[in-house]
Amino acid sequence: MPPTTAQITAPYEIKLELVERVASRTVEPSIAILKPNPEWPQRFEEVKKRIQKALGSFIVDIAHTGSTSVPGLPAKDIIDIDLTVKDATDEASYVEPLEQAGFLFLLREPSWHQHRFFVENRPNAHHVNVHVWSPDSPEVARHRIFRDWLLKNPADRELYAKVKYEAAEQTTLAGGSMMEYTDRKEKTILEILDRAFRDLGYIE
Repeated sequence: MPPTTAQITAPYEIKLELVERVASRTVEPSIAILKPNPEWPQRFEEVKKRIQKALGSFIVDIAHTGSTSVPGLPAKDIIDIDLTVKDATDEASYVEPLEQAGFLFLLREPSWHQHRFFVENRPNAHHVNVHVWSPDSPEVARHRIFRDWLLKNPADRELYAKVKYEAAEQTTLAGGSMMEYTDRKEKTILEILDRAFRDLGYIE
């Protein structure tokens, strides 16, 4: 079943101590924020076709998410994809096919809506993050709502771009990690989501 409005708007916390690492990246992506690249949507379509070929009818939905899915928004040069499958806990149905299609299984997060995380793992390929979820995951809905709000709200799109540049600069100067970069954006992301939820009538 799809998530309820209450589940979508509920506060959430990722518990890092519960993350199960399966493998490690062979190449770390850059935190640098780049100007919008008109090639990003096409890159998503190319990866989408590869995933569809690998998993077929086990797929429920494939969505381009993250900053590269918002035209005009600066972003890291990474394509983020929400891959919704029939059952994210049924790893036997999708892990090996995704690995054969060129993706590396990095993380398992049972405590965070059964999230599984893969990255592109082919020589000289562009960076791609694939987030695997079940149909009841509220996180997929939040990603879609955040993306759609930025598409129609120039003020928040500009605010988010500013915060991304600042977070990347601060993280780089501190020699920090991708997680620290993400943490620096979190307050602004939650503020923007709050406005999006109110616009949808999900909260008052």
